[in-house]
Amino acid sequence: MAANNRRMSGKKGAQVGSGGKRRRSLEGKGPTPPAEMRKGHAKQRAATAKARRAQGRPAQRRGGKAASELVVGRNPVVEALREGVPASTLYVQQFIDSDERVREALQLAAERGGINLMEAPRPELDRMTNGLNHQGLVLQVPPYEYAHPEDLADAAADEGEDPLIVALDGVTDPRNLGAVVRSVAAFGGHGVVVPERRAAGMTAGAWKTSAGTAARTPVARATNLTRALEAYKKAGIVVVGLAADGDVELGELDALGGPVAIVVGSEGKGLSRLVGETCDFRVRIPMPGGAESLNAGVAAGIVLYEAARRRS
Repeated sequence: MAANNRRMSGKKGAQVGSGGKRRRSLEGKGPTPPAEMRKGHAKQRAATAKARRAQGRPAQRRGGKAASELVVGRNPVVEALREGVPASTLYVQQFIDSDERVREALQLAAERGGINLMEAPRPELDRMTNGLNHQGLVLQVPPYEYAHPEDLADAAADEGEDPLIVALDGVTDPRNLGAVVRSVAAFGGHGVVVPERRAAGMTAGAWKTSAGTAARTPVARATNLTRALEAYKKAGIVVVGLAADGDVELGELDALGGPVAIVVGSEGKGLSRLVGETCDFRVRIPMPGGAESLNAGVAAGIVLYEAARRRS
């Protein structure tokens, strides 16, 4: 009877035991795995990236793609084809009055290969170009595939070199971007970083100004340039901003001989506030002639030359 009272006087429902959980909770879980094997650890991510590069597989990071572009008009189309601007399709108006430029465009497209030749009625070309004066020739430039900012540093590491990178802050002229790409290629740099918004992109104009070097010099696009520069700093890359009122003169900066990211602002406005505050050094280029500022292409070329000289 006493036993029945004990069973009935407790909580309602069946009495559930621990099922051995208390005993198992006291057992050890083994030694802590090394950092390279712990999911989410920085060393584990670094080891994974290293293994991916060793196997020759490209990293899954991407800086995104630009929109496709149309080059319109006989002279612009011929110049783009001459300069090796990537192209997917050349549209030619039906019953066009052929001249030297039309014949050269067709010849260049055929010689290069991989460019589709499409004949289209004039109303269709008018629609494609929103009524621009296409003169019967329209060249379609495929979207540019941007790299990720970290890819540039990884490429330098793969080559056993200190990163030499140029970042552009507020540069909106595609010709300046093309000139910087050309200078980076000339002085052994590893690429260019541009912001995703309010900045020049790899348009046909940038390709032309790069004089073909854009084919071998990657351009990365950063969602947030300040964060991209902070990531470079954490990776041991010195961030150097060019400023007319910089604290250090270019020839006095020893950091150019090591891993460095050079930040160039727009002509006139210079570096934005947040980007300027992120830089490790603010450097000025001495100009005895008294010029107030240099455009981005010229300024980047001067600093890249100095960096290449110190590394040689």
